[in-house]
Amino acid sequence: MAPASPLSRSALTFYTLIALIAFAANSVLCRLALSNEQALPLIDPSSFTAIRLASGALMLALLMHLSSTKNRTTLNKSSAQPHGSFLAAALLFVYAIGFSYAYVLLDTATGALVLFAAVQMSMMLMSYIQGHRLNRLEILGALIAFAGFGYLVWPSVVVAHGELSITGMVLMAISGCAWGGYTLLGKGTAKPLFASGYNFIRTIPLVLLMLALVWLLSSLMPVDAMQSTSAGLAFNVSSQGVLLAILSGALASGVGYALWYQALSGLSANHAAVLQLLVPVIAAVGGVIFVGEQLSVHLILCASIILFGIALVIVAKQPINFN
Repeated sequence: MAPASPLSRSALTFYTLIALIAFAANSVLCRLALSNEQALPLIDPSSFTAIRLASGALMLALLMHLSSTKNRTTLNKSSAQPHGSFLAAALLFVYAIGFSYAYVLLDTATGALVLFAAVQMSMMLMSYIQGHRLNRLEILGALIAFAGFGYLVWPSVVVAHGELSITGMVLMAISGCAWGGYTLLGKGTAKPLFASGYNFIRTIPLVLLMLALVWLLSSLMPVDAMQSTSAGLAFNVSSQGVLLAILSGALASGVGYALWYQALSGLSANHAAVLQLLVPVIAAVGGVIFVGEQLSVHLILCASIILFGIALVIVAKQPINFN
């Protein structure tokens, strides 16, 4: 869905802002649907993931159809259309399922912060493995970010409604690493909308396998144990939960990703990385407004330390020129 002509500054600003809000909206929508502070969550994590990925696939398929119809002549001349890959689809699935199960245990702001930081740190690690050596400023930034993480996961930390879930943070970190790998696999693709669309479609067999596994486990578990667990190993679907999952998949993921790729045509990689620092902030505000959560001083301090460290790493790679 690459634009035929360069984006105007106003269009670039609009696409970028809406895309960042969409990324943060995924955290808010997921938390609204899966919060274990309700008597019964609106939907279980597996069903939320399945509906999110399926609705995202449908939305991206529609966008792909509209794009191919609009640019049929160009597409027909192309000999190598990007169709994604099974590895990318697997990473996308791991990201989505880890994201859902983590938000049973984490509040909106903490989840978004851990996800974003894990994405950046995993990409930095993979870049190092590929041969990029860190300069002093990058090393300093990485140490600061890891120190902020250490402070965040300290076992004695208490947040708004109880002890911070280490399990939830591990799940979200895995989700972030998977998204980081997915991002690197798609880097430089000629038509990222089509690659993403096919990757979403390829997750459907994994979704069906996940649903079958959850059904099998729930059928084998005693009723009392199934009702007492908050791990989501039982199907629980409400109309509100389905609606939230569709909004997350079709709009926040499908349309959000499409707008972000559109914006990337006018942003440098450095600017795009820095702008994503806003996502945890927007998610935290959304959690306060829509989920009724409260931000602790500890979380704000940890977020500031982590994001400052990551910003140093990003800036150290290439000085930003705002002219």
